[in-house]
Amino acid sequence: MSYDEVEIEDMEWSEELQAFTYPCPCGDLFQITKEDLRAGEEIARCPSCSLFITVVYNPEDFADKKPPPQKKPSPRPIAVA
Repeated sequence: MSYDEVEIEDMEWSEELQAFTYPCPCGDLFQITKEDLRAGEEIARCPSCSLFITVVYNPEDFADKKPPPQKKPSPRPIAVA
């Protein structure tokens, strides 16, 4: 069972860890990376104890954004004179 549910907006981004973090009662930080979120993961774990939290977020905010396919120009017939 999850220790708590935390909104992603309540977490802090750590450049050093390259992860979203949230204080753990043990004194360390729960951590979850952008890659985890893109993969649909919603559990942030504490590396120092057995606690974990459920991160509430919109998966679309972390989905890989692929540019729309480029439309290729249609071939034009060459006029024969």
